[in-house]
Amino acid sequence: MSNLTTKLEDLINPEVMADMISAKIPNKIVVAPFAKVDETLVGQPGDTVTIPQYSYIGDAVDVAEGVAAETVKLTASTTQVTVKKAMKAVELTDEAVLSGYGNPIGETNMQIAKAMAAKVDNDCMDALYNAQLFYDGSSSQISYSGIVDAIDIFDEEVNTEKVMFVSPKQVTRLRKDSDFTSADKYGVGMNVIMTGEIGRIANTRIVPSRKVKEFSEWYSPCESGASGAIEVTSSNLATVQLSLPNAKVGDYVTKSTTKVYFNPIVKLQNDNETEDDAPALTIYLKRDTNVETSRVSLARKTDISADKHYATA
Repeated sequence: MSNLTTKLEDLINPEVMADMISAKIPNKIVVAPFAKVDETLVGQPGDTVTIPQYSYIGDAVDVAEGVAAETVKLTASTTQVTVKKAMKAVELTDEAVLSGYGNPIGETNMQIAKAMAAKVDNDCMDALYNAQLFYDGSSSQISYSGIVDAIDIFDEEVNTEKVMFVSPKQVTRLRKDSDFTSADKYGVGMNVIMTGEIGRIANTRIVPSRKVKEFSEWYSPCESGASGAIEVTSSNLATVQLSLPNAKVGDYVTKSTTKVYFNPIVKLQNDNETEDDAPALTIYLKRDTNVETSRVSLARKTDISADKHYATA
C-alpha cells in the first residue's frame, strides 16, 4: 500500500513558492512597469551605484574648409544610490497548513507578492518625486488644459507618449473631461500598456494610484527675487523636503496652503535629438526576490520569508 501521508514539505516547497511569488509580483506592480531594470550589480561586489546624467553637447555647426572645428566639453552630473533590502515574513503553524481551512499556502504566496510589489512601487514613486521639473497647477482642478501646460515643461519637439499618476479622487473629473478617452474606447492600434490604466488625455496615459501624495501645505521652487520667496536653510530643509524632496540648502521656494495632489508625469520614451538614453526610472537590482523557509520544529511551525535587494532612481 502506498504512503498517503501528507507531509509538510509537500505543502511548503521554498523553490516552488519562490517561482509563484516572483510570477505574481509583476502583475501587482503599478508604478514600476516602465522602469528599466539594471542588473549591473548582480553577482558583483559593492552596493552603491553612481548614475551619470549627461548634458547635450549641442547641434553640429557649419565649418569652413581648412578650419578646425571647435571642441566642446562633455559634462555630466552624478547621483549615487545605495542598494537596500526589502523583506517580508509570514509564520505558518502546522495546524493552519494541515487543517484544510482555506488555502493558507496560496494566501501566503499572494500576500508576500503583494507586500513586495507594494514596496517596490512605493520606492519607485518616491524616486519619481525627485524629478527636477515642476509645474504648479494648483490654481484650477485637473483638466486637459492643465495637463497640456504641465507636459509643455518637457520642452519637446514632438509630444512623446507619457504616463500620469493621479489620485483616485481625481478620476471622476478626468472621466468627465471632453478630451479624455476612456480605455474601453481605445481605437485600433491603441492598447492598454500600464497596469491600472483607465484612459488617455493629451497623449498621456492615466493611471490612478493611492500612492499619489496629497498636501495641504507644500513648497514649490522659485527664484530668489520672487514674491514670497523663502531661502532653504538647514533648519527648514526637512520640512521643505516633505513636498520637494530634491530641495537643498541655498535654494529658494514659495510656500502654499492650497490642498493639492502631486501628480508625477513620466515620459515613456526620450527625445533622441536632445536626450541621452537614460530612462526616467531605473531599478538597480542586486538580487531578485529570494524565498526561504525556516523550520521551528519544537513549535511545529514554519517561517516563510522573501527578500529583494535593489535601489531605485
